[in-house]
Amino acid sequence: MLNKYLDVNPEVAQALKEGKAVVALESTIISHGMPYPQNVETAMNVEKIIRDNGAVPATIGIIGGRLKAGLTPEEIEYLGKAGTKVAKASRRDLAALCAKGEDGATTVTTTMIIAHMAGIKFFATGGIGGVHRGAQQTFDISADLEELAHTPVMVICAGAKAILDLPLTLEYLETHGVPVYGFGTKELPAFYCIHSGLQADYEFDTPEELAKAFDAQNEIGLNSGCLVTNPIPAEYAADEKEINSAIDQALKEMNEQGIKGKFVTPFLLARVKDITGGDSLDANIHLVYNNAQLAAKTAVAYSKLH
Repeated sequence: MLNKYLDVNPEVAQALKEGKAVVALESTIISHGMPYPQNVETAMNVEKIIRDNGAVPATIGIIGGRLKAGLTPEEIEYLGKAGTKVAKASRRDLAALCAKGEDGATTVTTTMIIAHMAGIKFFATGGIGGVHRGAQQTFDISADLEELAHTPVMVICAGAKAILDLPLTLEYLETHGVPVYGFGTKELPAFYCIHSGLQADYEFDTPEELAKAFDAQNEIGLNSGCLVTNPIPAEYAADEKEINSAIDQALKEMNEQGIKGKFVTPFLLARVKDITGGDSLDANIHLVYNNAQLAAKTAVAYSKLH
């Protein structure tokens, strides 16, 4: 029985009923990740990539208090035009937005929640949230990590966002028993950059291997998520020194302006984009495309196992 607040797009519902591959997509990247109309163009391109690789896309969002598993092109356009006027919805916001009949753009956390409610097992995004730099004092840790600990969805990304404390993020995931896989690499990628110096738990080289690992996880009954880190294609990867310098400058400005909580990530990503002259945004778009392709292929491989 579906949740009374949930609307599943008819195409998505039919695909799930027939056991076909479906891939969830977040909507924060549409409303808070980049300007209009580039945000809508990117979102539609990502959906096309998923279709081209044999799966059905399900962009997730909240419209008028309804949890939407599969937005229409018109709804994507609406969120893109509304931009940051739409609430950035994490787990703590869902009930209030539904009760008030308001709109929300879903983060990694809420995309996982709604995808799981609808029966979608795969989710492609850019990068996950994690432990912020200086979290020893601020306790600023993304809800994404907690969601990965207990929501059985495979999240395909390019690693945690580069603005974070990556070693502590990896440590947190290990503490909560979340498997972290590297696709075609044993080294954890660092979002805009290929190298982080950190090690993934295991390396897998094909979508079929990823599908088998996730199938085993579900059959064992671990009831947790799975993080697949897929390095950004080398031709779009950013220069590590340039990115780290931009992040350091953005962090300094953030502290000077007293920006905290859920405003931290959008501020830092926007400032890094500005400081790098838009190079980081271009890298972000291409890593999302790359992750969508892998997610679709993995979802197709998983559907063949069932």
